[in-house]
Amino acid sequence: MSDIEDVFGGSAEETKPEPDAQSKTSVVTEHTEEVIPGETEKMVTETIDEDGDVVEETTEVTRKTVKRTMKITETSATTKTTTLTTPAKLYGKDLSEYDDVDVESLLAQLSPEEITILAKEVDPDDNFLPPDQRNSYECTKEATGPLNRKQLIEHINKQAIETPDQPEFEPFVQGKVRGKKWVPPPRDARDIEAEEQIAIDMGEEYEHALNDATQEEIIDLAAILGFHSMMNQDQYHASLLNKGQPVGLGWDGITKSTQQKLFPMDPPNNTDVEESIKRVKDDDSKLIDLNLNNIKNISDEKLEQLFAALPQNEHLEVLSLTNVGLTDKTALLLAAAIEKSKTLRVLNVETNFISPPVIVKLVQALLKCHTIEEFRASNQRSAVLGNKIEMEITDLVEKNSSLLRLGLHLEFNDARHRVAAHLQRNIDRIRKDLELRLQFRFFNNLHRKSTRIQ
Repeated sequence: MSDIEDVFGGSAEETKPEPDAQSKTSVVTEHTEEVIPGETEKMVTETIDEDGDVVEETTEVTRKTVKRTMKITETSATTKTTTLTTPAKLYGKDLSEYDDVDVESLLAQLSPEEITILAKEVDPDDNFLPPDQRNSYECTKEATGPLNRKQLIEHINKQAIETPDQPEFEPFVQGKVRGKKWVPPPRDARDIEAEEQIAIDMGEEYEHALNDATQEEIIDLAAILGFHSMMNQDQYHASLLNKGQPVGLGWDGITKSTQQKLFPMDPPNNTDVEESIKRVKDDDSKLIDLNLNNIKNISDEKLEQLFAALPQNEHLEVLSLTNVGLTDKTALLLAAAIEKSKTLRVLNVETNFISPPVIVKLVQALLKCHTIEEFRASNQRSAVLGNKIEMEITDLVEKNSSLLRLGLHLEFNDARHRVAAHLQRNIDRIRKDLELRLQFRFFNNLHRKSTRIQ
């Protein structure tokens, strides 16, 4: 079939271009037609009518010639296609002979039991299907009751022991290598020569000393030189402390983990809360340190009574309220009591449920109480205070001239550095004041002694 027929809708079979084939495309750009009249011919035909008479019919036929002129432009293009076709194989068997097999007809001949068995051997690999339908294992046993983990594990172990092993395609033979054995690639001769050249000549004296040294002496030498990878921690510390090497931990010994030291649990806090509150109210001169840490059953009423008695007490110096369940309500009462305290030096309210704004209130109360030197309030309900709260705490600390230690976790570097610098200035100022007082007393005593001698 010509290219012209292809352009005007002629039917042709579709063929795919072969690799390295050159394809051509024809395009009609101009199409003109010219009609030329021809000769007229007369055709006489004889027919028989219904009566049986012969009738002549004359037909004139005029022939015309149509002259068509078309301008065709051909464009060519070279297409290079590389196709790699690999026949499908299963266990080394070619499957191309099954391409024309009707799978639907084969499945229609199977029984439901055979289809179930076939479905167990095929993984549909469809993520839209639930896992119980994609799994080859199907449990048809009805539920026997609630889950019992112990019985389930025993049943699984029993089933695993009783189930025979699947036969191998190739029986195991001892000493026979299956597949291709891995052989390390040969090393470069330059690397081998470089290793051979790295040799240290220590002299006959040192060589003789190292050859005759025992394991303990070599371990001691490795500890002195800092070769930590040659020994475990027990050997290293034993060498440094000169305790002798542990038995069974030499070069041929078994490496064991270091046994951790067992420390006894802290005894429970048996402080009588009601009696302590009474002693605070009575301003007991012997009650200097009150520790109520880790006492869970302190009610808010008792804490309110304790905080109400703090301003009148003139002997209590240390108050520890760690992990007692302080809330914002009771913490605000504590802030009011701090402002009126006269002798309190250390206050610890760590591990409670105080919010960041109330912590700011506590730090602000320290400005009116010029006796508190140490304040601890970390590990509260909110682990992160925030930039605004930290800046407020920093400004309040910089205004405090008596605070020496602050137990708060500050996240931002600016706040940490400013607080640390101010606390260090307070410590230096107090140290200088103490030195001046000591010098004044020293010279005062010398002056008194000199006046007595005169």
